[in-house]
Formats: sequence, structure tokens, C-alpha cells
Amino acid sequence: MTIINNDLFYSRLPVNEIPLGDLLSEEHLFYKVPDNWFVVITDVKNSTVAIEQQLHETVNLIATGSIVAVLNIAYKANIAVPFFFGGDGATFIIPPSMLDPSIQALLIHKENTFRNFNLSLRVGNVPVADIYEKGEELKISKFSTSAVFSIPVLLGCGLAFAEKIIKGEDYFLDPLKTNEDELDLTGMECRWDKIKPPENNYEVVSLLVVTREQVSQSAAFKKVIRCLDEIYGAPQSRQPISVSKLKLKTTLAKIRLEMRAKLGGFKPYYFFTSWIQGLLGFFYFRTKKGKFYLDQLVNMSDTLVIDGKINTVITGTAGQRELLEAALNKIERSGEILYGLYVSSESVMSCYVRNMNDHHIHFVDGAEGGYTKAAGILKKKISSN
Repeated sequence: MTIINNDLFYSRLPVNEIPLGDLLSEEHLFYKVPDNWFVVITDVKNSTVAIEQQLHETVNLIATGSIVAVLNIAYKANIAVPFFFGGDGATFIIPPSMLDPSIQALLIHKENTFRNFNLSLRVGNVPVADIYEKGEELKISKFSTSAVFSIPVLLGCGLAFAEKIIKGEDYFLDPLKTNEDELDLTGMECRWDKIKPPENNYEVVSLLVVTREQVSQSAAFKKVIRCLDEIYGAPQSRQPISVSKLKLKTTLAKIRLEMRAKLGGFKPYYFFTSWIQGLLGFFYFRTKKGKFYLDQLVNMSDTLVIDGKINTVITGTAGQRELLEAALNKIERSGEILYGLYVSSESVMSCYVRNMNDHHIHFVDGAEGGYTKAAGILKKKISSN
């Protein structure tokens, strides 16, 4: 395989439009990640404490900034890479040609994060070859979640292995010479207010699921997805984002937060133009083009992540959630999975918008740090098993 083909490994994967449960059963639709690629991970340290201090939107935005920094590098190189949003961080699998520029950009983002928010951002990378040497797997496929959006689906515990290394006390990343021009966060936005569920009697559930050792991930995950489908219905029916509940929030504080995360400080011109754009947005989203963008926004909301574990934000009634917990408890008692679940009354969303027509992605978390709270519950279960 040539270097060019290797760089385009993920770009060339076929998009599967079959139901997710069926995809998980089809091993031949998953491909081994090239061993010369790298896993890159970012993670806000002590994110639980930050969220308790009401900084959950800031934590989400920092994680989104990580994704935007790497995706802008990939965009300029015309390379598609798999990425995974985790609420308080992000994970990427990238070719070697992208490693140095990505790490450089993320280190600048790390410096800006600490300077502006007094929050520490871990940045690290692990060669895929090292993951394979330890007997871990990274097998990936593409899954179509809507007519306009697809996500990577990854099986194997390779990312969890890499995360343990990067979060270890003895991990050290050699600092690279950085230049402020090497951080491009073009397209990062956080203009939306907290989002109520589509129906007034609905709640928002942030759910994390991992499999136990010696258990088939694909089989266990298929059981969990079947539970979601049977209890909540089709994926569209458990989508927590709806056009009717979207509200712009162009307050000065919201713009200032986005600006500090995006530009590393206060920029009067950006502040003023963002405020004007926010005011104009109220009118734009009433136009035909604006309404089309909002419809696409819902379809391109990143509410499902499968990165060796299931991470999803869904909506439904309290009764549905109780049925889900009963079903998950049964699978958990059988020794197949462990899970963490947190209930919120709203969702929060940060965005990557390169253009308003067809290049935008929207990252969703449960309010009050839904993913982080669910992860805390899951970690307690893991440590006690």
C-alpha cells in the first residue's frame, strides 16, 4: 500500500447504511487500522470538579476545540480521519503525515485553555503499532446515521489502552516548537442555548457502556442497541435535538467564552462581529436556507459514539428510561457489560461549522456534564469489579 493510499485509509472506507445492530454482527465490514497510524487523545484534567463549578459548557467547548483543531488540519490535507467526542475530551486516529501538525496545534490549544480558563488539558499520542504489540485491537467501520451524516464505529480495546498510557503518571510528551499561527479553530461555535427535549415530558439520558473482559464487544453492544430500539424506537425518535427547541444565545458572556477558547484572548473585532452575526441569525433562521440548515443540524448532531464503548445521548420519558435501566441491569448481572447513566433536563451543544451548506458537525452532551457524570458512575463500577 502506498503512502497516499495509507493516508486515505479512512476516507476510502465504505459507508454502511444497514441497521447498527446488523453492522455489529458483520465482522467482514470492519477493517484493521493501519499500524503506522497514531491514536491522539485530549482530556480535560479534573473535569468532574470543573463541572461541579458550573463549567460544563466550558469543558465541552475545550473538547470541541480539540476536534476543530485536528479536523481543520485534515481538511487542508484533504484527509478524513475518525474522531470521537467524549464531553471532556476527544480521541482521533490519524495518519503519520498529520501527527506533528496536530500535536503542535493541540499544544497551543492546551496553553490557551490553561491561560484563559485555568483548566489543564492532557494531550498525548500512542502509535497504533504499540497497541497491536500489546495484543489489543482497533477495527473500524463507517455507519450512516442519516442521509447526510456518518460516524466511525470502532471495536476493540485499543483506545482504552492508549488512554491508560496517556493518563499515566509517567507519560511525557516531548514539547514541539509551536507558533500561534499553527492553531486554526475556524468554524468553532457555541451559539446555542441549552436545548430542551423535543417533548415537555421527556428527559435527556447520557449513557456509557463498556464490555467485561472475555466478552464479545459486538454481541454485547448489539444487545444494548436492541434494548434502545425496542424501548425508545428508531434512532430518530430518541434524538434529543429538535428544531423547535433550538434557541440562539448571543449573550456577551457566551460570545466571550467562545472567543477565549477559539482565539486565546479578547479580540474586539471578533467580539463585535459575532454579536452582530448573532442578531442577524434570528432573522436568517426564518429564511428557507436557514430552515434547511436547522434541519441538517438535527441530522448532523453527534449523539452516538462507539469507540470501543458505547457513548450516547438520547431522549424519552422517565418510564422508558426505567425500562432501559432494568434491561441494562439484566445484561450487567449476566457479566457482559458495565454501564453508567446520568439524567438531565436539557442538552448542550457546541459546533464545528466550516460552511452553512454541508460541512458542519454538532457535538451533543447532556446538561450538567452528562457524559462526565455517567463516566464517574461507570468508573466506580469498574473499580469495584
